[in-house]
Amino acid sequence: MGKAERTRQFIIEQAASLFNEKGIAGTTIDDILTATKMAKGGLYGHFESKDEIARVMVDYLLGKLSDKIASAMAHEKTAVKKIFAFIDVYKDPIKSYIDGGCPVLNFGVEADDNNPELKLKLKKIIEEGQETIKAVIKGGVESGELSPEIDAADYAIKMFASLEGGMLVSRVTGDSKYMHSLIKMLKTELKSYEIN
Repeated sequence: MGKAERTRQFIIEQAASLFNEKGIAGTTIDDILTATKMAKGGLYGHFESKDEIARVMVDYLLGKLSDKIASAMAHEKTAVKKIFAFIDVYKDPIKSYIDGGCPVLNFGVEADDNNPELKLKLKKIIEEGQETIKAVIKGGVESGELSPEIDAADYAIKMFASLEGGMLVSRVTGDSKYMHSLIKMLKTELKSYEIN
């Protein structure tokens, strides 16, 4: 990685939490300059505009979330443990591994009506997350680990929506008990389909 690429990566890493915590509209160039301790000319030597910085930040944060989930699941051997690993990525919404919480939730609220490009990126990651869950559950059914009674698509929707909703409620109230309850319910339901 050359010096220009390292500087660009430094800017991304320093400013990512700003965008995740304050949103795209709420993050100013001055915020980015303060976080990076750079001059405006230096910043614009690596990015053409705030819009470009925002696009890169969103990609970086969504990639970080996807990588975290993939890494957690890769360490597990069974379908149930893989799904549990996915769920556990969300277990501490107050002290999230990404400052500001889940970028899908944060950017989803901002993109809902006023940013079609961002909305499409989020739609894609939501659909990919659900497809991952469905594929793992279907694999568990095929291997005889899970009962064919489980509806993989329904569980995937419920799981994803519950985790994002639990993130919202926990962060707004400042209490992770809501997420812990949802996680317990999701795990209990999945285990009820496990074939011993």
